[in-house]
Amino acid sequence: MNGNAEQVVPFQGSRRLLGANLYFDGVGVVLETTPGTELDEAALMRWRTDVGRAREAMGWPVGAIVARRHAGGVMLAFEAPLDQLLTATEVNEWSLYVALGLRAGAGPADPDSDDTRPHVAHFSEPEATAVMRSMARAEAQPALVDLLDAAASRGIPAHVDDERVSVGEGVHAQQWPIPDLPATTAVDWARLGGIPKVLVTGSNGKTTTVRLIAAMLEASGTVVGYSCTDGLVMDGVTVESGDYSGPLGARTVLRDDRVQAAVLEVARGGMLRRGLAVTGARAAVVTNVSADHLGDYGIDSLEDIASVKLLVARALAADGMLIANADDPVVARHARATGRDGIAWFALDLDLALPAGGRACGVRDGHLVLADGDRHHDLGEIETMPLTVAGAARYNIANAAAAALAAYAMGVEPTLIASVLSGFGSSHEDNPGRLQHWRLGDIDVLMDYAHNPDGLGKLLHVAASLRRDGRLGLLLGHAGDRRDEDFKALAAVAAAAAPDRVWLKDLGPEYLRGRAIGEVPDIIRRALREHGMPEESLPVCLDETTAVRQMLQWAAPGDLLLLPVHARSHRTAVATLLDRLQQEGWSSGQPLPPTDPAT
Repeated sequence: MNGNAEQVVPFQGSRRLLGANLYFDGVGVVLETTPGTELDEAALMRWRTDVGRAREAMGWPVGAIVARRHAGGVMLAFEAPLDQLLTATEVNEWSLYVALGLRAGAGPADPDSDDTRPHVAHFSEPEATAVMRSMARAEAQPALVDLLDAAASRGIPAHVDDERVSVGEGVHAQQWPIPDLPATTAVDWARLGGIPKVLVTGSNGKTTTVRLIAAMLEASGTVVGYSCTDGLVMDGVTVESGDYSGPLGARTVLRDDRVQAAVLEVARGGMLRRGLAVTGARAAVVTNVSADHLGDYGIDSLEDIASVKLLVARALAADGMLIANADDPVVARHARATGRDGIAWFALDLDLALPAGGRACGVRDGHLVLADGDRHHDLGEIETMPLTVAGAARYNIANAAAAALAAYAMGVEPTLIASVLSGFGSSHEDNPGRLQHWRLGDIDVLMDYAHNPDGLGKLLHVAASLRRDGRLGLLLGHAGDRRDEDFKALAAVAAAAAPDRVWLKDLGPEYLRGRAIGEVPDIIRRALREHGMPEESLPVCLDETTAVRQMLQWAAPGDLLLLPVHARSHRTAVATLLDRLQQEGWSSGQPLPPTDPAT
């Protein structure tokens, strides 16, 4: 092999997969080749062969070996034992080096790591094999494997991280530190078991749908825990703020001993990075797909995104229900391709959803109707549901229909579902950061999360229904981990609505994601200029809260301000300001209260 220590590392993002994933249903590992790494079919065959040889040397069982090409390279994945995954990442990386005829340099695999050992691919094959066998022996955890096997044989779910294992879920769970695992004979298996679970995924509408389902379950007297983009909520109390739409959020909810039912938001990133480590769900919702996050983790197209979102179908119990959007043709096609019987469909028109299956929810004669065979349940008039903004928020009608089906699958009575829909959204506490409306004297203000072109377009549709004779002011920005063309697409959607002024912002340090401060607003500003917006209508204010204050000072009677605010701290500050202005009877042209130094 080539001993050039200066050569570029041929892989990036070498990771463990802890559940069903894009490549196989079990656990294993995946890495992504570095852009520019040439891996032809002969090299791929060598990689497969070397993975197989290493598996045999480790004594691992035979399993899937998958190479998936994408626009930027190749994803290389294979199944491996749960207690050998760190070693398996080394096997994967070593096999890639061997396939390319390369040898790693003498330094550690990660220069920023405290681990000073050279990468295993630095050694000759016999030496590398000996190193990997030693790693496998050190990593092996037979007590963990025995405990998990015993749980699986009893049909009891278990959840593992690097420090703890929990067997059972919620009120039926027990957990132990991994160094202190009990013998299987010492476990009180009779008190352990799963709890009812709903998974919610999609490009837009996930958090709103999660909150709706949770509210419906709570109305039935169930203690609910849920995880979402905004945090963790147990029994109606937010216990952690932040993005918990990945495996950590799910595990935290499922380990809380108060929780009788769980509603879990499942984001694309978590499924791609770690797999889907939840099983036995009673329902799984796919709201929609849009061309967002393209280029990440080997996902290049809308079809790829749909394939990832529909992974939730693999987490369903045998009698669990897949709930899919009949209005979204890509979702509908991929849902049917899962081969599951009895898919429940939702659509804006009930008649569109009904031919696709026996259980459906949609609009008929201005009412939301849930159909289950011959039984049709009237869930209320659409225009009276606060979440729909008098029917203008069509995407929230879809979210309500999806949530109704999920709650129904969890055993909630239709009368309770209807009761929740009749009031949800009337308070800003119901769905913070999502389609919140303030009437401040003579202006209207809408705050929402709209974080991609599809979401912004839907929000602008709602805004058009509220707009009077005044001007439209828009706050606009984007997370830095998207492509330049995504920023330009967002600008095109904004420009089509003909706003009178657009404030351009950053989303906060946590959203820069590799971009320089002000870089994303500058790309969007230039794109808006290309769509004909004058320079003087495009102020740049990188701080979201400060930008909102400038918009309020600009507003005149009849104006509508549209605020996609993303950073959680800014959403809280903006909502607090708007609540105060509403309570104090503020009108446009009046001075704003001074900025609270604490915010």
